[in-house]
Amino acid sequence: MRVLVTGGAGYIGSVAVERLQDESHDVAVLDSLWRGHPAALPADVHVHEADLTDAAAVNAVVSTVAPDAVMHFAAAALVGESVADPAKYFAVNVVGSHNLLSAMRASGVSRFVFSSTAAVYGTPTALPIREDAPKTPINPYGRSKLMVEEMLEWHSAAYGLNYAILRFFNVAGATTIHGEDHDPETHVIPVALQTVLGQRDVFKIFGTDYPTPDGTAIRDYVHVIDLADAHLLALERLDRTLGAFNLGTKEGFSVRQIVAAVEEVTGRILPIQLDPRREGDPPALVADASRAREVLGWNPHRSTLDQMIGSAWEWMRAHPKGYDSES
Repeated sequence: MRVLVTGGAGYIGSVAVERLQDESHDVAVLDSLWRGHPAALPADVHVHEADLTDAAAVNAVVSTVAPDAVMHFAAAALVGESVADPAKYFAVNVVGSHNLLSAMRASGVSRFVFSSTAAVYGTPTALPIREDAPKTPINPYGRSKLMVEEMLEWHSAAYGLNYAILRFFNVAGATTIHGEDHDPETHVIPVALQTVLGQRDVFKIFGTDYPTPDGTAIRDYVHVIDLADAHLLALERLDRTLGAFNLGTKEGFSVRQIVAAVEEVTGRILPIQLDPRREGDPPALVADASRAREVLGWNPHRSTLDQMIGSAWEWMRAHPKGYDSES
């Protein structure tokens, strides 16, 4: 299958490209390289450098590639930034997705896998979170992703678009080729590993008085390869609309569990600083991913702390400057 991957030079997108090639798909990438890395892409994958907010450019790429399906990872995805600059998030995520869907419709492309987020749920009323839980996002990032999800429902009804929505919580880990290299880096596991490597002075734990077994917040984590594989499984089943799927393990890990696992995997002490809770951080966020298991046959067997932290640690040691280490 010929697949166009938007955001294919980013963390998750590059792993999806890797896995698509492993399964002998023909892959092309659309990426503005705003926060992506050209070095994350293999030489045999053609990168169409275009901004999703440029409708003419997006239409030209889709028309040229003529894909059988689109995997849409490209997005602005920092919660804090979305609060400070909501216009950017509605432009990139909503208008950009509209441009992409319009270009697909013009070229007769009817298969679409959308990379969404647990931020569409806001603060959940029950755990684990099911796909039919209330959608009450509390930041522009979550709202922008929910708006795209709603667009897909109407595109399916009116134009026959077959889509799958994959909502995930926290992603971690690496392949031997691709890892996490963000600027700024805000994710817990790479921040902890950067601290162990001496690139940060201290790892901050925000809140130790939550109603959880060890007092620290619990979050659901999925290995990036397991996440990419869920996208491939959805792609294989897009002879019809599949709807939305949560991707998680249902159990989750606390911040203190992550600290202990980082020290165990690396054999080093992680210097920590205990800070007050951050406003708006719930005690726990975990997903009910039973629908993904039942409908897609998805099995996140790599999503243990040892495997996620271990693979990220190996990649970061091999790439001390991230993808700049390649130059």
